[in-house]
Amino acid sequence: MIKLVISGIAGRMGKRISALAAEDKDFAVTGGLESEDSPFIGKDIGDVLGTGGLGKDIESDFEKLASDCDVVIEFTTPEATMKHLEIAQSNNVAIVIGTTALVSSDIDKIKTVSKKIPIVFSPNMSIGANLLFRITEDASRSLGEDYEVKILEVHHTKKKDAPSGTAKRLGEAVSKVRGKTPPIKSIREGDIAGDHSVIFTGKYETIELKHSAHSRDVFAKGALLAAKFLKGKKPGLYTMQDVINKL
Repeated sequence: MIKLVISGIAGRMGKRISALAAEDKDFAVTGGLESEDSPFIGKDIGDVLGTGGLGKDIESDFEKLASDCDVVIEFTTPEATMKHLEIAQSNNVAIVIGTTALVSSDIDKIKTVSKKIPIVFSPNMSIGANLLFRITEDASRSLGEDYEVKILEVHHTKKKDAPSGTAKRLGEAVSKVRGKTPPIKSIREGDIAGDHSVIFTGKYETIELKHSAHSRDVFAKGALLAAKFLKGKKPGLYTMQDVINKL
């Protein structure tokens, strides 16, 4: 049984992670985190999620939950993630990080902490999106400079960062081969969970690689797979590619 703490548990991603974890016998949700000013602080997790009281209240202080936690899942803000990363290190808790909009100093910190605890860090927890990263790199190499590349990403209006972490990662896949990042266009509309396209345009043809998330459950499911992957792992910085390779 993996004891799981979910950060941002009352948010859209947090609720879906909690719902899927509740259906999986490998998990026990032992705690939920929200910001100090959240109206859900002090309320029973089950009542907030609509599953009936669980006898565990939502907290703002991870220190109170860390002693009864094997893995914490983060889909929150960079500030909260970095704070919880420190606490996870101090308490030897593994962490899954799907938070985006992290700056270079945050990523450097994640790399440093991964020497002490196991971490899965990815801008996108979807298996399909992570396959797209790999395919994009292969296509960039195979098609060569005769093909122009651009990236298009579409998300819901409430997404705060643009371009998305996934779009940036796709740009890195192209840059790894070509030495420069292609232009990225970001669109925010409706309640779209996430669409990403990499478009290669040549003189005589266009090739489009696309991933569409039909539901946030694809990210939640990936995060839970990552949490299972971390069980018993040595300290280190892992990606969803590592998780996929173990499926």
